[in-house]
Amino acid sequence: MKTSVILIALLLAACSSKPLAPSWQADAKDAIDAYTDDYLRGHTAAAGADFARARRETASTGRADLVAQVELVRCAARAASLEFDDCPGFAVLAPDASAQQRAYASYLAGRWEGLDAALLPEQHRPVVAQGRLPAAADPLAQLVAAGALFKAGRITPADIEAATETASGQGWRRPLLTWLGVSLQRARAAGDTAAAARIERRIALASGAAPQR
Repeated sequence: MKTSVILIALLLAACSSKPLAPSWQADAKDAIDAYTDDYLRGHTAAAGADFARARRETASTGRADLVAQVELVRCAARAASLEFDDCPGFAVLAPDASAQQRAYASYLAGRWEGLDAALLPEQHRPVVAQGRLPAAADPLAQLVAAGALFKAGRITPADIEAATETASGQGWRRPLLTWLGVSLQRARAAGDTAAAARIERRIALASGAAPQR
C-alpha cells in the first residue's frame, strides 16, 4: 500500500538528496509505510512493531521535527479510523515541531477555531475553508479528512458514505468497521430497520463473524 504523500512529505523533505543517503531514511519510510498498512488493515500487533521501528529510526537523528512527523502519521491513521487520543506522542514534541506540524495536529483534533488553513497540506485546506471532503484526494487523505470533519462536528451523511466506501475499496478493515458503525447508529436513530439490518450484515462480513442462520 502506498502511504499518503501528504502525510510523509515533511519527513522526506528533510532527507538528503545525495546518492548514498543514510540508511535510517529508507528504514524509517519502510517502517511508517508498513505501520499505516498494518494499522488500517487491523493488524494491531504488527502495526505497533512497525511504528516503534519508524520512531526509533527517526529518533536516532535527534531531530524532534522528524519524530513529530512520524507521530503525526500515527495520529492521522487513527483519525481516519475515528480513534482519537489527542496525539500524546506529538504533544510532547510540539514545542520543537514546525508551525505546519502544529497546525496539522490541531486539524486532526478538530481544533479549527483560528486555524490557518494555509499551513495545512494542500489536500486538506478546502476541508477547513469549505467544510467538505477534498475532491481529488488519495484514499488515505480522504479518510483523514473525514475523520477531521467528524471530530470538528461538521461531518455530513454524504461524507460518512464516502468514507465508508473509500475504506471498503481499499480493503481497510479497521476504518471500514468504524464508519459502518457510524452508519448503523444513524440508521437505528432514524428507525430504519431495513438499513440497519443491511449494515449489520456488512459489519459481520467485514469482521469475519460467522453468518447467522
